Amino acid sequence: MTTAQMQLGMTQRTTRAMSAALAGRMSSPRSALLFAGPAVVASIAYIDPGNFAANIEAGSRYGYALLWVVVIANLVAMLFQALSAKLGIVTGRNLAEMSREHFSKPVVYAMWAVSELAAMATDLAEFLGGAIGISLLFHLPLMAGMVITGIVTYAILSAEKRGFRPLELIIGGLVAAVALAYVVELSIVDVAWGDAARGALVPTLSGNGAVGVAVAMLGATIMPHAIYLHSGLTQQRAPARNDAQRSKLLRFSNREVVIALSMAGLVNMAMIVMAAAAFHNGHADIVEIGAAYRSLAPLFGGGAAAVFLIALIASGVSSSVVGTMAGQMVMQGFVGFRIPVGVRRLATMAPAFVVVALGVNATDALVYSQMALSFALPVPMIALVVFTSRRDIMGRFVNSRLVSAGAIVATAAIVALNVGLVLQTGLKAI
Repeated sequence: MTTAQMQLGMTQRTTRAMSAALAGRMSSPRSALLFAGPAVVASIAYIDPGNFAANIEAGSRYGYALLWVVVIANLVAMLFQALSAKLGIVTGRNLAEMSREHFSKPVVYAMWAVSELAAMATDLAEFLGGAIGISLLFHLPLMAGMVITGIVTYAILSAEKRGFRPLELIIGGLVAAVALAYVVELSIVDVAWGDAARGALVPTLSGNGAVGVAVAMLGATIMPHAIYLHSGLTQQRAPARNDAQRSKLLRFSNREVVIALSMAGLVNMAMIVMAAAAFHNGHADIVEIGAAYRSLAPLFGGGAAAVFLIALIASGVSSSVVGTMAGQMVMQGFVGFRIPVGVRRLATMAPAFVVVALGVNATDALVYSQMALSFALPVPMIALVVFTSRRDIMGRFVNSRLVSAGAIVATAAIVALNVGLVLQTGLKAI
């Protein structure tokens, strides 16, 4: 049996086992593992290189004070990823497809344009992050790191041709590598855990630029493409034949969302805690990935610096794969056609190459890309709330009033933060 046949068999066996579990023919505590995958794949968007850039700046400049942003953003992310998964499970359509079916053409094209710009900003951060990590770890020019990142990303994407399970396992392994790396990092630095707990529980936005950094963190934590992607990952993965089976799928999905995004949230918090402990007192000017790497070695040893880069590479490569998957899904959903993965990969890599060729600071580009994502974020959030609140679409699975109210408040809060950033920037310019 060839490797491809074995991998395809892995997906087929998983699909058959899921069908048996939904039909009640198989029941065991391990059944939940059959349905694990979509939230793990989506979760990589929450620990991508944009998070590294935004969180290093947050921890270095403001210590533990902005940890609460990650806590709130992660709770909001859980809500919207759960709603996205529910939309795919209940309707068999992803968010982009639902938008094309229910909104007018001008609205659909506007949403598509915003989503494509968000995809470009996403891929800029993810692709640049992986390239920075490779170039620093192996002492290569940044352009060489970008080429290597592109090749590795395309190789991983090719696993999707062999079924969903091999790709999910690859991405899950890379997510675990990032998480393990930060467990190691936290064991090396000296953390003021009391201050960290206070920063996670007490909201503050003191200091020049805190709003901008908070918005960048928000854009890095709740990602537009992850909201689109999750609905697509669940829409046909384990088709339910009736509402009872849909209810089972939703229970499995919600549990996975909580577990996967809790891990992503803890990794995000670990990024800030590490930066705060390592740099805030005495090195608060370190707000770039390269500077953070070069400072870790003399402060905590070469091992700490190497682990940091390994986490960055794993994050950049895996999130770049997921970003390409999401971009393909968005295009197909909104306008009804898809292009070859290789062409899509080349098109989304182009902005990163332009940034490097123009000599733009790579870390600054990462942070600004996350701010841009925060501005694009309300578009899928609003659409998702609209669809999941309509009984004619969701039937008995329509949002409760409490869930709809929470989603509306969260969307309004993100818009308000964006307005605050615009006003702050405008006042500085006057």
